[in-house]
Amino acid sequence: MASERSSSARWLPLEANPDVLNAFVHKLGVPENCKLVDVLGVDEELLQMVPKPVIGVLLLFPISGKYEEYCKSKEEELKSKGDEIVSQGVYFIKQTIGNACGSIALIHAVGNNLKTINLEEGSILAKFFDATKDKSPAERGSHLEQDGGFISLHGEHAHLGQTEAPNIDEKVNLHFVALVNVDGGLYELDGRKPFPVKCGPTSSETFFSDAVKVCKEYMDRDPNELRFSLVALTTE
Repeated sequence: MASERSSSARWLPLEANPDVLNAFVHKLGVPENCKLVDVLGVDEELLQMVPKPVIGVLLLFPISGKYEEYCKSKEEELKSKGDEIVSQGVYFIKQTIGNACGSIALIHAVGNNLKTINLEEGSILAKFFDATKDKSPAERGSHLEQDGGFISLHGEHAHLGQTEAPNIDEKVNLHFVALVNVDGGLYELDGRKPFPVKCGPTSSETFFSDAVKVCKEYMDRDPNELRFSLVALTTE
């Protein structure tokens, strides 16, 4: 969706619909025991309804002036600290394709949980991660632009869902990011940004509640905005 990209490539946006996202990731090679589920709200009783364990969270939110101002100030703060606070185990990919943030968020959620997720051998995602594991974030983004199997499946599933897909050239101001736990650190991964953002410490037991706190911060920055959606990646 909204993106700062380095190429002219554009895809249709994915809908934040677990049925669509599950069909997509399972065809990409994610096993059936891993599923994406709606997080119906951030109140405790609604969070309790989400199957556990949660190993990733996708947040869909509107790009606003307030958000852009926050990103600019946060980026300067993080640049001053350097990237030594980011674990070398974080898999990060730059978004070089317009409206591809849904796929980028899924890549981030899955790619940072490969110790838990046993991808189907020879699948599109297994091949993608194998080919890009030693590449830079920008090179990974460029590789995705040339991945015909991934492109075909993304296009197929972008036409599914409850709302009509927009025109491919239509400006969309909604954006996906992923939240993951890597080596005890809670990371926000956004392909529009120059690097992963470490939000603080976490653990497998507290990850979901820690990630929801970050999502609440997004909501609190834009209290009059209602277009927020949370999707949890769970495993059995």
